Amino acid sequence: MHIIDAHHHFWDLDVRDQEWITGPELAPLRRSFTLEDYEAEARSAGITAGVLVQTVGVTEETPEFLSLAAGSDLIGAVVGWTNLTSPGISDELARLRGLPGGEFLRGIRHQVQSEPDPGWLTRPDVLRGLRAVAAAGLVYDVVVLSHQLPAAIQAAAAVPELTFVLDHLGKPPISSNVVEPWSAGLRRFAALPNTVCKLSGMATEADWESWTVDDLRPYADLALEAFGPHRLMFGSDWPVCTLAASCTDVVAYTRALTAALGESEQSAVWSGTAARVYRVTVDQPVL
Repeated sequence: MHIIDAHHHFWDLDVRDQEWITGPELAPLRRSFTLEDYEAEARSAGITAGVLVQTVGVTEETPEFLSLAAGSDLIGAVVGWTNLTSPGISDELARLRGLPGGEFLRGIRHQVQSEPDPGWLTRPDVLRGLRAVAAAGLVYDVVVLSHQLPAAIQAAAAVPELTFVLDHLGKPPISSNVVEPWSAGLRRFAALPNTVCKLSGMATEADWESWTVDDLRPYADLALEAFGPHRLMFGSDWPVCTLAASCTDVVAYTRALTAALGESEQSAVWSGTAARVYRVTVDQPVL
């Protein structure tokens, strides 16, 4: 079975700082993580294609990622960044798609989780930007904390022509063993037909030192129930996942969480949903 990793990152601290990597807990991430590093992890985990996702809100990063994708057999799509609130967003999206590797641009993301306004996604200038993303034939990755899910629901309802991809299940409070109000928000988001979700980032929302598959299972089961396997996709969240688990570990616990699914349902989670949403083609055999 093919594995498309629908969510991974790279960064080079010699090129650009990652200002979000602060404090002693995140110290293991305070080094460069490159395409070559990821290739080794992907081979070990059996991953055959990946979706490279933005990390910082600067204009220079997305062209760099597009260029990497153009030279790699492993990167099948890029989720980049642009200023959603800019009046010139349509022109900027066209510019990005005209760059080397621009054909790999399949989505846009902004660090909404860092916005102090919980309703940021519902601002008129943001909604205008989201409509431009849809008009460009791209999808929108939603990275929010659970208390920001209501705004994501409103935005997805307001722009039905755009596919909204929820990263990391909306970051449920797994370490606290709490499901509400996250669960209610997830179900409302999933009830909209233009939404899908990444089965990703779970171990890093749990206790990094002592998590078990059983800790993750209630949250995965809720996502499977709300979205169904054909609207869920696997993502490693490498290298952020390494705070709690290796890429191979993430594949292993996701296998355990989806073991009860039928063959076609597992195929959707591991590759089918990501291939459809991000238009990723996988030709090579599973490693």
